Parts: sequence; structure tokens; C-alpha cells
Amino acid sequence: MVVVRSWCYACQILFIQNGGDPEDVAPRFPYKPWKHPRPRSYNKNYSRDSLSSTKSGPPPHTTLQRHAKANRSLLIPRFHYPQGKPGDQSQLEMTIVNLRQVFLGLPNQQATREQFAAVTKAAGCPLYWKAPLFIACGGEKLGYVELNTIVEYWHNLCSTCHDAASRFLRIATRSSNRNYLLPEDFMALVQDVVDTHPGLTFLKEAQEFHSRYVHTVISRIYYCVNQSWSGQITLPELRRSDLLRVVDTLEVEDDINQVTQYFSYEHFYVIYCKFWELDRDHDLFIDKNDLARHSDHALSTRLIDRIFSGTVTRGKTVSQLNGSPDAKMSYTEFVWFLLAEEDKQHPRAIEYWFRCMDLDGDGYLSMYELEYFYDEQLQRMEAIGIECLPFEDCLCQMLDMIRPQIPDKISLTDLKRCKMTPIFFDTFFNLEKYLDHEQRDPFASQRDHDTEMSDWDRYAAEEYELLVAEEGGNDNHDDLGVDEEI
Repeated sequence: MVVVRSWCYACQILFIQNGGDPEDVAPRFPYKPWKHPRPRSYNKNYSRDSLSSTKSGPPPHTTLQRHAKANRSLLIPRFHYPQGKPGDQSQLEMTIVNLRQVFLGLPNQQATREQFAAVTKAAGCPLYWKAPLFIACGGEKLGYVELNTIVEYWHNLCSTCHDAASRFLRIATRSSNRNYLLPEDFMALVQDVVDTHPGLTFLKEAQEFHSRYVHTVISRIYYCVNQSWSGQITLPELRRSDLLRVVDTLEVEDDINQVTQYFSYEHFYVIYCKFWELDRDHDLFIDKNDLARHSDHALSTRLIDRIFSGTVTRGKTVSQLNGSPDAKMSYTEFVWFLLAEEDKQHPRAIEYWFRCMDLDGDGYLSMYELEYFYDEQLQRMEAIGIECLPFEDCLCQMLDMIRPQIPDKISLTDLKRCKMTPIFFDTFFNLEKYLDHEQRDPFASQRDHDTEMSDWDRYAAEEYELLVAEEGGNDNHDDLGVDEEI
């Protein structure tokens, strides 16, 4: 018998392992490699009818799906609760009992706006939710809220909203279908702070300042909380912020100026006085020329043009007069400007100035954009006789300081990661602060950031003392003039 040894090596090994003798055994085949079956699309017998007759349903691609198919009794616990994780039913029943006890002590079992503080606390809410809750229960129409009304409202609220953030949003929006907060949703809460907080009793007589204070607080809330710049505070943004914690603090802190986030009267006083100095005709709008006078003309004209171009402002006034000499900035827009100008470490401030400097809107600051702003700085320094760095040298310093991920352009992420972002921005459009940085101790700014006070808190405290001292000096001068006349 002729022995053929042209068969595959794998078959030889298998044959020997099975006890055969390869010397006298001919191959059982001429070796034919294994072929993968044709795809379904190439199957001649394939048709739409055969497809419909087969079992439908996607195959289990993931490990979780395979486990679920293998064990039909497997229950995956719920882990996503958009409206908060539901609590114990006994807590709701206890709240209803507390509400009944409060209403039993009220005349006709009806709670007016002035009596609604006890009702709000019985419901387990912070004290200064009382005005929005009163309105949400229909109290604004009748002037009072009955027990049955708030019990029914609280049952409906707790059936869908299971944490403080979702309940606040539902209450502030007056149980509408909106899943976001608009500025007008905060009007009742902030006005109630003006009317009832012990730290603002002196403001009750000055009715003309109520609206200014309310709009200042709401603008500061949106500046810090509305990360999307949409003008609509969503539920995730509300949860990530400290707003509800600050509102809760108002109940235990009698000195409103200690609540530096949003509600400080001293901060409002500084912002409003700065705007009043620029608003010569006092129509609560300022133009480019007015804003140019801020901080003794420290800002470059090219940056001011960008601010009024609509890059960082909203509203019909700016959009309709986009880029024209008659473009106006409202008071609420000035609040954002001043906060961004005096605390360039804040995330919203970095976004604010990045938008201004990003001329082509591609999400990066290119070299030509930096040169565009620095060119005016060079001209201004040469005009006052100050020796200045050429753009190439300045650019090397800025790139070494920022260390961008992409060598030839700077992204918003690069600026947020850097701790010396104020120096970067001031170099390109604020001459006064740029010169101040050049003369300061290079480690002083780092020491400032190590303290608990933010740049804005430090600025507001210093400016408030100056404004009070200036006002006191004017009063003494007026008294002196009266004595001389006598």
C-alpha cells in the first residue's frame, strides 16, 4: 500500500492519538479547508417570507442581556430616579398629621400669606419656600389656603417629586409642565425675603429699591447656577448648585450680609452704585461709551465691541441693535459683566471672556485672535510711554502659563484648568489690571486663591467700605456747610 504524506499535520496527530499507525494508513481525503457558511444576504433560499417565519427579537449582545436570558427570574433593581428616590410612605402621613395640627389652630382653618410660615415648616420645607408654596396652592387668588387644598396638593407633589430639588422646581413653576426654572419663577421668593427677612427691615421703606434688589439676586442666581447659558435652570443644574442650601441658610442667619452667595445687601449696593455711576440718564440702560468709563477706561474698545455684539448678552435690545452705536446693556446684563470682570477665576467668568475673545466661534483662541486684542494693548501702552513686550514674547509667556493641549490654540478647558487665568485675560484687554499684575509679587495671586474669600467677595467688601466712607464724607461736608451758613 502506498503511503501518502500530503495530508494535514493536524490529522496526523489526531490519528496517532487514536492509536493508528500512520505508516500504513492512506489519507481519508484530499485535504479540504473548512469554509465559513455564506452570509444570509448571499443565501439563494433566503426571502422575506422565510425571514418572517423565523423568531424575532434581537440577540443578547451584552453580558447583562445574556445573564437576563439565562435567568428569567433575574430582577435588575432600579437605579435611575429623575425626580428623586421615593421615600417612606409613613413620612408623608406624618407630614399630613403636622399640617392638620397647624390648621386646627388657625381661624376657620384657613392660612393667609402671613400665617403660611408655620404651614411651610409643618410640610418640612425651608422657611423661605412659603411664598412660592402659598401661590402654588392657589392662595394668591383667594387670599388664603384651606387644609383640604394643601393636603391634596402635597399628596400630588409627593407622588411624583421625591427630593427637595424636584419639589422646589414644581412649586416655583406653580405645578406647570415645565421641567426648568425661568427668572420670573424666583420673583415671589426673593420679594418675600425683602419683606420678611430681619436683615432687610431697613429696606421696607425704600420701595424703589425692592425691584433692583430682586433683579440683582435673580441675576446672580442665574450667573452661578445656569451653566448652560440658556436662561433656564434645569433640575440637574439645580441639584449641582448650592442655591437650596443658601435659601435654607436664610432662616438661621439674621445678618443678610453674611449670606454672601446671591442675597448679600452689601454686594447689591456695590453693583447698583457701579451701574448708577455709568448710567448718566438713569434709564437703567448703558451704551458702549458708558461702559468704557468703567474703572477709568481700563477695558479695551475691541473687547467692549465684542460685549455689545451679543456674544454674552441676551434680549431684544441687544439682538435688534446688534453691533450698532445705539446698542444697550441692561442692568441685569451689567450684573453678569461686573461679576465676570472682578472674579475671573469663576467658571462662568472664564466662559464669559472666552466667548468675547473667540472671534470666529470655533471653540479655540487662535494666535490671530490673541494678536487682535493685544495689538490695542500695545498701542495704549506706547501712548502713555510704557515699554511693552512684543506680541511674540508675550505669546510665549502666555502659552507657557496656560500649557494648552493643542500647541497652537487655547481651548476653554485649558483656561479652566489653569489657576492663573485672570492674568491671561487681563493681559489682552484690561490695561490697569495687567500693569498691576506686572508690578505685583508673582506669588501673591496664588496666596489670594488659597484663602476662603473669592475675588468677588474681596472686591465687594473693599468697594462697600469705600462707598460708605465716601457717603459719610459727603454727609459731613453737607453738615459743615449748614453750620457755616448758620
